[in-house]
Amino acid sequence: MNILISNDDGILANGIHALMEAMSKDNDVYVVAPDRERSASGHSLTLHTPLRVEEIDAKYGAKKCWVTTGTPGDCIKIAINSILADNELPDLILSGINHGPNLGGDILYSGTVSCAMEGALYGIPSIAVSLTSMSTKYEDFLLAADFTAKLVKNLKKYKFQPKTILNINVPGLEKDDISGIAITELGRRMFTDDYEKRLDPRGKVYYWMAGELVTEPEDAKTDIAAIRNNKISITPITFDMTRPEYMKELESEIKDFKI
Repeated sequence: MNILISNDDGILANGIHALMEAMSKDNDVYVVAPDRERSASGHSLTLHTPLRVEEIDAKYGAKKCWVTTGTPGDCIKIAINSILADNELPDLILSGINHGPNLGGDILYSGTVSCAMEGALYGIPSIAVSLTSMSTKYEDFLLAADFTAKLVKNLKKYKFQPKTILNINVPGLEKDDISGIAITELGRRMFTDDYEKRLDPRGKVYYWMAGELVTEPEDAKTDIAAIRNNKISITPITFDMTRPEYMKELESEIKDFKI
């Protein structure tokens, strides 16, 4: 299978290193990733500046590797449309492994999730993988990488739904401490929004984004609750934001409206 891997932590991140090694054992892996960290970039694209791409020496088992000056979304878009040859086009896209969680409503800001969403826009099965730890040590990503490789093997006959990705969050724990796998829905928010007001050494005001963990019932069927219960969370997510059940109601509200 051809697998395209990208991320939002950049080509040098240990998360993508571990994922490349795990997936290249049984697959042809191609990598197009940002040349620097692009966390919390959401689904942004580079429109007003040149997008530079450089092929680098392939490593960690990959067939070919490129770095770009763009965002995670740029990486997938340019890989499919301009970089990869026809025989290199992906059967599956993997984004990650992100260092840090991508849970609940916070996925709207995630470059990792948006990277996978870009693949789904092209109708390619796509998975986003995150480690719910802020550790960046290579060894800490090995469990998540191994789990992803095993899951991909088991999903070979699984039909990904249109406009849908799988968002996976793996607890930053030892294998024996993980209590299972949960298929989940998105929680609300991982953190509350809060900005701490501070003064710099010159007396000028600046703000630092802070926030506290949002609590949810332990038995909730959400990704946040699963992680708190030491489970791997797998959430099917769609980018189709249309609410068809409200369309008729809106039509009745504006039927007599005149411009």
